[in-house]
Amino acid sequence: MLDPIVAFFQRIFAAIGRGIGLVIAWILWPFMTATNWYKARSWIIKGPLGIGLVLLVGLYAYFIWQTQVWTNFNPDYVNSYNLAGRKNDAGQPIKAAAGGTEQANTCERSALVDVTADLIDYNVNQNAWISSMILYKLGLFGMEWDHTPWLDNKAVFQRGVNEAVRRTTVELVDSLVRMRGTSGINPLLQSARSKMQYEESNWYFGLSPFGPLTPTPSQYRAAMTELRSFNNELANCTATFDARADNFLEFMDRISSSIGSTSDMLRERSDNYDGGLFDVRADDRFWFAYGQLYAYYGILSATGADFDGVITERKLTPIWNESIRQLRRGLEVRPLIVSNASESGIFATHLATMGFHVLRVRSHLVEMRDILAR
Repeated sequence: MLDPIVAFFQRIFAAIGRGIGLVIAWILWPFMTATNWYKARSWIIKGPLGIGLVLLVGLYAYFIWQTQVWTNFNPDYVNSYNLAGRKNDAGQPIKAAAGGTEQANTCERSALVDVTADLIDYNVNQNAWISSMILYKLGLFGMEWDHTPWLDNKAVFQRGVNEAVRRTTVELVDSLVRMRGTSGINPLLQSARSKMQYEESNWYFGLSPFGPLTPTPSQYRAAMTELRSFNNELANCTATFDARADNFLEFMDRISSSIGSTSDMLRERSDNYDGGLFDVRADDRFWFAYGQLYAYYGILSATGADFDGVITERKLTPIWNESIRQLRRGLEVRPLIVSNASESGIFATHLATMGFHVLRVRSHLVEMRDILAR
């Protein structure tokens, strides 16, 4: 009685096996054909092709390594700056420990500028800048890596960090270092801002426009050097940093708008897509937002040190500290696989979770802005 049933399942599994075999053969066919063609060639052809193949394999090994290894990633990187030990607002003369007299020609560096420069260093020196690597630009058989589930998380994270750095360099030039907004623009910061607006994906050569290009990491490294040069001028009291309440308010307002745009991006994807673990674009949104929070955690912590007098005078310390704590809590969300499931479903919805942390940070910034505006 069981023989027909057993035979039926045997045929089913045999058919499945043949199907899998055909799929594997179809995948391997181009490689087998290329291998057979290569074997039939002379060494004049085999030599250059072999060298080219080895170089290609090496490039891909380097590329995959760089996309998977996040060198010096540390959500607690702010602790290394000892911001609580600073006694002066940015640009103010430093007083000697004994007697309280001012040290000659010595002013407080800007922690904000230091952190911004270090974030650039993290993106392009401590790690390779993924977005302008030639294999990242070529994509997967012509498909952009951003449109696949693989090898793009670090690139998107770096662009999130870079978005925060760009915003900061703009605000440094437009308001933070200009006395009452009337003094001249600092040329070092002006140049750094311009370089940070450079296209994020430029390699050594481009098609539009056609010709050689300055690669993106080189421009960002130059901007980092100029930021540090400005801070050296500030420490020598030959540059200015205007740590006024209205500058602080304007900076918080701009960052609030930037974070608000990221919140809208997360909400749009969360509301309109419900792919769970199979939403291959959810990780792009998540890691971009994570990169922004990672950068703003350091930038806002440093801003609190540079504007400590304003924060203390306007009694913003409790809400300011809560904002920093909320930023740090957001960095604890680091899923192995980003899920964009329905909020009422059984799977996690990491986009909504990240969006919650982003909105909490933004609400605190808005509240501080309102207090300062009174």
